[in-house]
Amino acid sequence: MNTRTETDVTPIDQDLYAKAFQLLDPDPTPQPTAPAASAAPLQARRPAAPPVRLSGPVEKTLTDALAFLDTHGWARFTLVHPEGARCSIGALRAAASTRNAAYCDAGNLLLDEARRQHGKKWETIPSWNDSHTGAQVRSVWEAAIRRAHDMNI
Repeated sequence: MNTRTETDVTPIDQDLYAKAFQLLDPDPTPQPTAPAASAAPLQARRPAAPPVRLSGPVEKTLTDALAFLDTHGWARFTLVHPEGARCSIGALRAAASTRNAAYCDAGNLLLDEARRQHGKKWETIPSWNDSHTGAQVRSVWEAAIRRAHDMNI
């Protein structure tokens, strides 16, 4: 058996080692140092903030529509109730303001989630909306928003 006993150790710069411990000391005592001509003051580095994830247009449309329902109320059997409440389609239209791609995709995702939770028989959002309770409708809205978030759309 051959055992190697030689050690190749890199020497430690003791001044650098001491300075590192000075920086780690929570209550350092000032040490007199000679001014260095090219030395810049050390600044503490802050960790980078986590990236901000922006909502996609479908997620935003769904979120805005649910906020509209929360603010103005939810309705059945009518697009817009005289007191301002709306059905799910009415809330989507209010949130999107135009029938753009985000509006269409949000509606498709909402209907798909309604079918997941309440069966495949639902052909339109109004027919599903009018046949369920407010709690059931809200559950579908929240799940659709989570799916849009997870899909980053």
